[in-house]
Amino acid sequence: MAKNFYIDWISTVSKGAFCLSLKTVLIHSPFFWFSERNGALSATVFLIMEKREGKNSNLHQAKKEKNDEFYTQLVDIEQELKNYKDHFEGKIVFCNCDDPYESNFFKFFVLNFKRFGLKKLVAMGYATSPISWSQLPLLEIDGYEEVANKAYKIEVNGVCDKDENGAFDLEDVKALIRENKENITISPLKWNGEYSGGDFRSNESIKILKEADIVVTNPPFSLFREYVAQLIEYGKEFLILWNINAVTYKEIFPLIKDNKMWPWIAFNKTMEFVMNDDYELKGKGFIDSDWKKHGFVPAIARYTNLEHKKRHEPLILYKHYSADEYPKYDNYNAINVNKVAEIPCDYEGVMGVPITFLDKYNPEQFEILGIDRYIEDNPNYWKRFMLDYKEVYARILIRKR
Repeated sequence: MAKNFYIDWISTVSKGAFCLSLKTVLIHSPFFWFSERNGALSATVFLIMEKREGKNSNLHQAKKEKNDEFYTQLVDIEQELKNYKDHFEGKIVFCNCDDPYESNFFKFFVLNFKRFGLKKLVAMGYATSPISWSQLPLLEIDGYEEVANKAYKIEVNGVCDKDENGAFDLEDVKALIRENKENITISPLKWNGEYSGGDFRSNESIKILKEADIVVTNPPFSLFREYVAQLIEYGKEFLILWNINAVTYKEIFPLIKDNKMWPWIAFNKTMEFVMNDDYELKGKGFIDSDWKKHGFVPAIARYTNLEHKKRHEPLILYKHYSADEYPKYDNYNAINVNKVAEIPCDYEGVMGVPITFLDKYNPEQFEILGIDRYIEDNPNYWKRFMLDYKEVYARILIRKR
């Protein structure tokens, strides 16, 4: 039994009461021990509960162990991407960190291929992925035996949703592959010396990236800096997920300051992910009825360089400046603002605001000057600002336009 679980309670029920108890505890993924005593069937129910850990422990563990294949829930993808539909007409979409039969990004775009007007969809699964082939063995489909248990890519040039009822699952994918081999192709990817087949840094992946218009994925958390640098190098449009604190990275913040990337519509959100089988769950994680591990990761942000109208909505300011309420930092000439909603409407100087400000940032309303640690005139470069000799967590320096 995994060390992060313990037995919460044990109950033995008789044959007569067993059905009711079974219905109640199935939600919690119990184990059952059946026995017969004096002609009566009984079942001992072991309810397995999870130990509680720190609220951000899943993310920290992923970065530490490089075990960071978190698979985004389909409902979250649907809620976000509907706001960007107009950007996808006639475009090639590349999901370059997505096993096609685990990735809900792939499922979403196949399901919405026609509605979004896509030209092509490409998804890749890499050779060392712990979940590759666990959902849809292509050995079941004639003609694809040569790519089984290898890194592979799927290219979709067209789909046929026969009943157009919106329902879509893995069986539908198999049917599409069987019936549309001219529009859906699957091919193996080669090991690229330094990088395994299907790795976003491999030569084959970069070749596809050059052709693609928009990249949509959940990149490995431990490689976020390198991943974003590649997207910028090749001038690609993108929609990606990571932690809100990425904005404080020295390599990432200049991109935000220069309006080369910004948050999606949702920002600083706790999200549920499906974890790979080897992952040790933390926090509020659980195992579902299909024995898949689910974890909750807080402070998730979506980053993009696709425009949306929310980014240009003005932030309504109502607070008035006073020296007592908005003190200056001990070590920098700017006032401190504790909450985005408390940005004063009548102050024209430099203000330090929390990083959650980016969720409300309107480039026509505010100018971003820098971030505390890396602002050029910070007398203590690499150090955060101080108030009453106490360090204040990351502050973005802004000024009203």
